[in-house]
Amino acid sequence: MSISTILVADDDGAIRTVLNQALGRAGYDVRTTSNAATLWKWVSEGEGNLVITDVVMPDENGLDLLPRIKKIRPELEVIVMSAQNTLMTAVNATQRGAFEYLPKPFDLTELLHVVERALQSAQSSGGTRNRDGDADGDEQLPLIGRSSAMQEVYRSLARLMGTDLTVLITGDSGTGKELAARALHDYGNRKNFPFVAINMAAIPRELIESELFGHEKGSFTGATARSTGRFQQAEGGTLFLDEIGDMPAEAQTRLLRVLQEGEYTTVGGRTPIRTNVRIVAATHRDLTQLIRQGLFREDLYYRLNVVPIRMPPLRERREDIPELVKHFLAQSAEEGLPWKIVDGQALERLQTYHWPGNVRELENVVRRLAALYSQETIGIDVIEAELADAAPPINEERPSNGISEAVEGHIRDYFAAHQGELPPPGLYDRILKEVERPLIALTLGATRGNQLKAADLLGLNRNTLRKKIRELNIPVTRTPK
Repeated sequence: MSISTILVADDDGAIRTVLNQALGRAGYDVRTTSNAATLWKWVSEGEGNLVITDVVMPDENGLDLLPRIKKIRPELEVIVMSAQNTLMTAVNATQRGAFEYLPKPFDLTELLHVVERALQSAQSSGGTRNRDGDADGDEQLPLIGRSSAMQEVYRSLARLMGTDLTVLITGDSGTGKELAARALHDYGNRKNFPFVAINMAAIPRELIESELFGHEKGSFTGATARSTGRFQQAEGGTLFLDEIGDMPAEAQTRLLRVLQEGEYTTVGGRTPIRTNVRIVAATHRDLTQLIRQGLFREDLYYRLNVVPIRMPPLRERREDIPELVKHFLAQSAEEGLPWKIVDGQALERLQTYHWPGNVRELENVVRRLAALYSQETIGIDVIEAELADAAPPINEERPSNGISEAVEGHIRDYFAAHQGELPPPGLYDRILKEVERPLIALTLGATRGNQLKAADLLGLNRNTLRKKIRELNIPVTRTPK
């Protein structure tokens, strides 16, 4: 078997040395250069089985070189590396034909795996991947942050933009799920068609089917005329189903048919309507738990969860907070608010806060800083005042006064996570179930699964306990003493 030759272009001498040694130890022949001109000379002369290139080089941008490489040698795979770790870098690399995008600093083990896959791809398929279009520059980034957690999101989005695969975006409220969905649409194959969003939690449950699929005149009380639904409005484009976990059972059944058959009927209608939309769904809830509780269809979950993307909470990407603050201050200034600067100590304080409302909560705080304070430079005192009524920062413990305070803290965080809007209806039952389930489960554990003893300990009728066990989907196992 012949040895594969890998061409490496990077103006950083340390990176070239590391790659030369690592790839050499892996059995590859490696040639390195510090500029794009030499790389282009090698490629145009037919040398190399794989290219690894940086984006920023002294004579030419590596992304600009990519289309030229793919034009003369479509079988030659290219791996792009960059310290410009933004969504648009990943998107541009993918759309211009890169096999993979790796943010710097990269993991050598991962890089070696990518190299192996790229060489296999070139042998099996000829490396002919075409991408339509080209993303704009980084002026208006849909997502902000260069943390490793966000890099995973960027790479996933970049891979999916050239496809019509159904995507399920999960993550806490305020993490940017709709921004991710919009990025998939705005830089994908359907960007010239509508992007239509619907929030299941914001619409009365009895109206969701009509909102989604439309209705015929007279199909229900108040239906005085025929109405189009969101599916028809999104035809050819993307339909974003936000808070899919709040979709009622009847609508779930209808949606499953659309995903299976590619058609639907309006409420009160009989004629099937063919549809051509890309479905992107999102939720902050654990759908697998809703399935166990009988609140979400398992078959629908697998139809939606073709490709999962998890949006990380802000507490997992604290290093992005300074960049986010700068971005939101710039946005506020563009809207006519005074320009502000947040000093280093104040930024450090913002990074210690646990942000239950995630990026949305941070944005609200920054906008208040721009609107309410006269000083140009925001210091630690102002930040402390803003966060005075908030929960304590990470690593700071507060005394507990028992179950009541723990539940109170949980409910406060729940409302904080929906900052700017009320949570969906049914809050009482949801919170009650969150308390009831562990209470009953732990009591059954203490009584070794003896329901009669558990009912007596809880002060419940045995039939009531059985009903709650079924409703809450609590496993019961009898164990010997």
